[in-house]
Amino acid sequence: MEIEQFHIVGINYKKTDTSIRGQFALNNEGYANLLMKAQGLGINSLFVLSTCNRTEIYGIAPSAELLADLLCSETQGDIATFKPLAYHKRGKAAIEHYFHVACGLDSQILGDYEIVGQIRQAVKFAKAHNCINAFLERLSNTAFQTSKAIKNQTSLSGGTVSVAFAAIQFLKLHCSDISHKKFVLIGTGKIGYNTCKNLIDYLGAKDITLINRSQEKAQVIADELGLKIAPFEQLQQASAHADIVIVATNAPGPILFKEDLNTTGKKILIDLSVPRNIDISVKNRAQTILVNVDDLSKLGDATLKTRQAEVPKALSIIDSYLEEFKQWYQMRKNVPIIRAAKQSLMDIHHCAWFQSLQMEAPENAAQQEDAIKTAIKNLAVKMRSQEQTPGCAYIETLHDFVNFTASTGLARKRKDNPESLASELG
Repeated sequence: MEIEQFHIVGINYKKTDTSIRGQFALNNEGYANLLMKAQGLGINSLFVLSTCNRTEIYGIAPSAELLADLLCSETQGDIATFKPLAYHKRGKAAIEHYFHVACGLDSQILGDYEIVGQIRQAVKFAKAHNCINAFLERLSNTAFQTSKAIKNQTSLSGGTVSVAFAAIQFLKLHCSDISHKKFVLIGTGKIGYNTCKNLIDYLGAKDITLINRSQEKAQVIADELGLKIAPFEQLQQASAHADIVIVATNAPGPILFKEDLNTTGKKILIDLSVPRNIDISVKNRAQTILVNVDDLSKLGDATLKTRQAEVPKALSIIDSYLEEFKQWYQMRKNVPIIRAAKQSLMDIHHCAWFQSLQMEAPENAAQQEDAIKTAIKNLAVKMRSQEQTPGCAYIETLHDFVNFTASTGLARKRKDNPESLASELG
């Protein structure tokens, strides 16, 4: 059964800090290698979710250990470090965990709606490598639908709370006259862009220099927002002369060190990257504040209280979609039996048993087809209710269909036998 072989193994912010999670972050190259290795091991349906708050592998496999070994084979961290910190979910518990993650209930910041987009990308990447089967695709689509329903029907993701916005809150608390400060923002991906917008919209920041490995991408955002850019090669020089440096890249390790910040004066450094892209040594620089995503997630906000009150509504919506998926899975298990029953009903007029009742094939083919559809629909309903075993439901469907053909005149009595079919069935 696919449900029993569905496993989730991972680590998240609850038991690990950014330094540990960074060891198990997965880039696209490693992700592609992992999927190729999985197929070589006969694991053909899986994906990996790697974000700043978690790294999880979702897959249909003989064991969780196999998935854990796969994940660690393509990350900097090893299995000995991973195992004591990891959690494992299987079967129904794994499915429920998937829904909670996709809906933002398991996020470091409750109601984080960005997570569902990250999952979509992870599933899309795996599907492009032929690693998503019908079960995992249906499960994922149902989880996405659930997330959307919660977004539309509750306030779980209401208000403005995210890592990018938490950085703004932090700056408000720790920096005065902020609109006149000199900013350097390194990394212009989604988080970098959102942070940049927040700096302008909420803090009135004007002096912002964007730095990105792809200078063309930085230029597009700079043109949109009226900002400056600097080449990546000037990262250290620009950071040294800035009051506030925000790093939101996906580099595999630190790109900014204490020795790069060789000027004097107060400096705030915000690292929104996992793994860390600002070396921890900068804390030893005088008049320096360094914070990362874990620090920012601890900031309290009234919005979070509102979101917490929405959790029961979200759980109720999740339950309804879980039931929908359960019904789909139950029907999927019954498909072979339903197909066999349909074929039997189509062939019944040619079988020896039916002919032994001295009946002829029906004259009205359209009516016969409708009768078969009705019988199969009734069979599906019975099997979904689980009130009968598949075998009993199958036999009862055949019996009901024969009675129906006789009572409605769909099957014609042979001329050499005047007795009714009903009497022959007793």
